[in-house]
Amino acid sequence: MTERAAVKAALKTQAVETPSWAYGNSGTRFKVFAQRGVPRDPREKLDDAAKVHEFTGVAPTVALHIPWDKVDDYAALARHAEDRGLRLGAINSNTFQDDDYRLGSVCHPDASVRRKAVDHLLECVDIMDATGSKDLKLWFADGTNYPGQDDIRARQDRLAEALAEVYERLGDDQRMLLEYKLFEPAFYTTDVPDWGTAYAHCLRLGPKARVVVDTGHHAPGTNIEFIVATLLREGKLGGFDFNSRFYADDDLMVGAADPFQLFRIMYEVVRGGGLPGDVAFMLDQCHNVESKIPAIVRSVMNVQEATAKALLADRDALGAAQRDGDVLGANAVLMDAFSTDVRPLLREVREEMGLDPDPVAAYARSGWAEKIVAERVGGEQAGWGA
Repeated sequence: MTERAAVKAALKTQAVETPSWAYGNSGTRFKVFAQRGVPRDPREKLDDAAKVHEFTGVAPTVALHIPWDKVDDYAALARHAEDRGLRLGAINSNTFQDDDYRLGSVCHPDASVRRKAVDHLLECVDIMDATGSKDLKLWFADGTNYPGQDDIRARQDRLAEALAEVYERLGDDQRMLLEYKLFEPAFYTTDVPDWGTAYAHCLRLGPKARVVVDTGHHAPGTNIEFIVATLLREGKLGGFDFNSRFYADDDLMVGAADPFQLFRIMYEVVRGGGLPGDVAFMLDQCHNVESKIPAIVRSVMNVQEATAKALLADRDALGAAQRDGDVLGANAVLMDAFSTDVRPLLREVREEMGLDPDPVAAYARSGWAEKIVAERVGGEQAGWGA
């Protein structure tokens, strides 16, 4: 197999999971700008997700968020997805929207509140059983705003206890993916603020626990690809929440602010054996002013382009330059790969998959946008009610 053929084959196997909440109305803490034609229930979110997969060919799974996507019959929701060529992906928990969680959830000083939070996480595992989902995604807003507000070490103990109980509930083929975030909504301490804290908990839990890297959850200037390389080396990288940021957790389309960073991340994924592999590539974005489905299609394409460039990097030449101490030569290998226009290659890949070479234009011609505007009235917000 030629190098070009190998790159194309790898691109055809890549899968990018889309989030159900990205299809509904969403916004900032200041305002949710409603859009015409947005889904009114989880089934309509899946209908829109099916269109993303139809035109990209690489978005076969959809992540759910509980309770935003709560339904009476999850098996029926899974069948609805299957009827549209999809599968249900990660189940995302929510322990940050109830008034009881003002001082935290699993780290709360009150045992009754911690019990409520853990019961919700166990409910999410029940939903995984019903939907066939393999990943439980955990992000905690827990933290403190003031020195002395709570015992920092005790909160870590409470977190570990909660995670251990949920971990024991997981099935043999299910995973716990623990996400971290530098700050917000807590501003003095966050209970899972960085990859090291998440890694420490996952390491103690066992092989079914891994770390999720959200590309918007870091301090400015953080070398995210180093984190990715380290977690891959340790076998603890569970997945990504792909988005882009200029300042903080901006949740913009992946690659919008720094496509070079996305390339560097994907190079380490390829270098570390994460493609193909069991690393979950998921979008986590808030489309506030842009159209929902086209933005998600663009994001999927941006991940594909960064991946294609990473696959094209001449690793033999790079290794030789590194061994020779050729600093500029080694850097030039990666810069050449990043500068490569991979759009013609990806058009070929799509045509070979029986797809339109231009997914954005194909969606615009499909009439789906006009159809949902005409048929849907009263689309719901994504969940936080801003």
